[in-house]
Amino acid sequence: MIAALRDFTDRVFGRGSAAITVPPFDGALKPNQMLEGAEVVAEFAQPNDLASHSNDLYIADGVVVLRHVAGAMEVVGHFDREVTALCALPDGRLAVALDGKEVRVFSASNGPADSDVVIGGSNMTAVNALAAAPSGDLLATDGSASYPTSQWAHDLMSHGRSGRLLSIDLASKQVQVLASGLRYAFGVAASGDGAIVSESWRHRLLTIGAKEAARSPLDNLPVYPSRLCSAAGGGFWLTAFTGRTQLVEFVLRENAYRRRMMQEIDPEFWVAPRLNSGNSFREPMQGAHLKTMGVVKPWAPPRSYGLVIRLSPDCVPRYSLHSRVDGYNHGVVAAAEAGDALYVLAKGAGRLLRLPLKDIEAEFGV
Repeated sequence: MIAALRDFTDRVFGRGSAAITVPPFDGALKPNQMLEGAEVVAEFAQPNDLASHSNDLYIADGVVVLRHVAGAMEVVGHFDREVTALCALPDGRLAVALDGKEVRVFSASNGPADSDVVIGGSNMTAVNALAAAPSGDLLATDGSASYPTSQWAHDLMSHGRSGRLLSIDLASKQVQVLASGLRYAFGVAASGDGAIVSESWRHRLLTIGAKEAARSPLDNLPVYPSRLCSAAGGGFWLTAFTGRTQLVEFVLRENAYRRRMMQEIDPEFWVAPRLNSGNSFREPMQGAHLKTMGVVKPWAPPRSYGLVIRLSPDCVPRYSLHSRVDGYNHGVVAAAEAGDALYVLAKGAGRLLRLPLKDIEAEFGV
């Protein structure tokens, strides 16, 4: 009753959960051009995820899994459905999510075989991230029970809150739901005896443990967070697949407009975040807030953006790597360390980027 009353007063006064304000990029999130100036290692048609094991780097591109070796790409797995998530296990095997509905574990050296571990069922709909847990289980985020991974914008505009955190026992093939009712779960990393999860539509991270209630160590981000990976020396790399704007926050609260937009307009032209932008004159824009003299301003409201945040072990942002609004390397959905470099997957640009760790450390004095 109290929660309902608070929600009502928030909507009346435009505060709290009903506010359309967006935090600025400031402090550890101060914009730069690190991602825009990164080395482009390769370009792909349908890149979805990254994973690393020792010095090996793996890329999920459409229905194949590739390994980056000596500057070249070799196929290590080919499937009949799109690979929507990828993870390297401690024993060197790879785990993949196929079309968001099935998880398969196979040998990276021998490729898929009839003896692979295959886990399905449990109403999996949009498995978009996988991570190995210290217990030997596999952690997975199932973004939405209503929409596949490709229709994440539909889930946002539908006020989706059906995301789940799953734990998969590879030996018994049993799936346990660790958390449900999440507003688009997109990214997970093991932390102690629990997990850190990205809850995209609430712009925050959640820590979910077996013995304590869920809490948020990082919230009110100016972006929609996505996948995480461990960083050398402790902590994590957190990616963000796009940025927030006041216009989108406003549309999310205008229910009549939002419903008509979803019914009558092509999703490509919705007033909604995108993984890339600037490709059509029909895109929704905000006039001089976006362009001046025909030039996109780097500080304009971001319909698409590229961002990676370096987090400490307790999820405090230390610094960040950006591709600003006027850049190209947008839609960052994954990052992974391999060898002496950080690799970043900019899905919006279809690019695999490489940044030497020593250059990053020198830039930020760490």
